[in-house]
Amino acid sequence: MFLLAFAGMSFAALAQEATTTETPTLKHKVVTNGFWSNWFLDLGGDYISNYSSQEVGVDKHPFSNLRGNFALDLSVGKWVKPSFGMRVKFQAAWATQVNSNNRLIDGLTVYESYLLRNQSYNQLIVNLQPMLNLHNLFGGYKPRVWNTILYASAGYQHNFSDDSNGSIAIGAGWLNQFNVTKRFHINVDIYADMLEAGADGVDRKYLNKTILGLRDWQVGWSLGFGFNLGKVGWDNAPDVDAIMAMNKAQLDALNASLAEQQEENARIQAHIKNHKCPEAVTQVTQIVSAKASVFFNIDKSKIASKKDLVNVEELAKVAKASGQTMVVTGYADFKTGTPAYNQKLSEKRAQVVAEELVKMGVSRDKIEVVGKGGVKDLTPISYNRRVVVSIK
Repeated sequence: MFLLAFAGMSFAALAQEATTTETPTLKHKVVTNGFWSNWFLDLGGDYISNYSSQEVGVDKHPFSNLRGNFALDLSVGKWVKPSFGMRVKFQAAWATQVNSNNRLIDGLTVYESYLLRNQSYNQLIVNLQPMLNLHNLFGGYKPRVWNTILYASAGYQHNFSDDSNGSIAIGAGWLNQFNVTKRFHINVDIYADMLEAGADGVDRKYLNKTILGLRDWQVGWSLGFGFNLGKVGWDNAPDVDAIMAMNKAQLDALNASLAEQQEENARIQAHIKNHKCPEAVTQVTQIVSAKASVFFNIDKSKIASKKDLVNVEELAKVAKASGQTMVVTGYADFKTGTPAYNQKLSEKRAQVVAEELVKMGVSRDKIEVVGKGGVKDLTPISYNRRVVVSIK
């Protein structure tokens, strides 16, 4: 008896190996995280220099005691993407009103009786600030010790020492963030805000009549610290094209190996026939241990990329030709959702891929569907959001 075993080449996308760390990923694309991921809370102490619309001939040095004072700030925000985030900043300040002893306007001297003497006032500024992380924007996402961030500001300033005065605030800033640990960071912030003339409490009616178009300015420096809340960071998105290329090459190798074995089998059969060996029996056993992965986004049962189905279709052709059963195994990542929810999600994902196999011509009674629930087989965690298709 002649026994010819077809030992198929076993392959799997790297997302199917628990010890794999070399899965191809995209440098500038990450897997979407949930709403509660990548929030942060920052606290800071500020030094603010005020430049008033009514001042003339006053020392412009930002650390002059005529214009400098202190503030506290609190910010709450979220990074929507590695390169883009939003925060709301609350700043309470003891600001300084900077005035001149006199001013020459249209050839006439306006004396200090028209202007208040230098005095402090209390203010609150609330700003909405879109932020751009330049390191992640141009260098691709990866955890870093230092991130440099540019932001714009738009908000409102209220002068508590003169309730009649409030102002729109528009500005920009440069934030440098130094990550000490995954959860804790230190901030160094430099910023400037432009306010309406008279935001510092000087009679706005007087200013509007005599110094049209002028504005108050505040320039600030902040040193503080912050905490990252929820899930921190992102998983780089798998490079589906690269993974498919790897799988396609392995599938091609599998098909080539099968073709070689089929040719060898035909040669042996011809040899047996020619030598008229009645007692010889040819038995062919095909062993195909091939797998293909289909990936899903977080909390979704819709296939992330239809390109994943190319490799699945190759396996379907082999299974249909040999009459073998296909096993469809669904997974979810253990960090998202409860065990019961993840079990249902993994089963739903497997059913979605099983339906695709039916469309490819695989008989439904030749498909086994299994849900494994939430797992932590792979790194990064996003690779666990998958369905694995294999031939039994």
